[in-house]
Amino acid sequence: MKVSELAEILGGELLSGNGEREVSGCYIGDLLSLAMSRVQADNVWITIQTNINIAAVASLTDAGCIVICDGFSPDADALEKARDEEIAVITTEKSAYEASKLI
Repeated sequence: MKVSELAEILGGELLSGNGEREVSGCYIGDLLSLAMSRVQADNVWITIQTNINIAAVASLTDAGCIVICDGFSPDADALEKARDEEIAVITTEKSAYEASKLI
């Protein structure tokens, strides 16, 4: 599925990145050190983390996109870094559980 399709399914907003990127698989987690070892290339990473480190983890793991749940939004530094690195970031009001069910 494409990132833009995922944003639509989640009723979310694509804040940065390429909406045409294909994503597959999913990892749910907020502990950044664990996400670094578990997120696979092209995965959707579901989290509530909003700081600049999410962009670093997504870049390191080649995550397909970051989905920030529960109505949280990335802080300004995180969004700027994600845009610089062309990392797709989606925000949604849905919980991690609801988002994962839809995926």
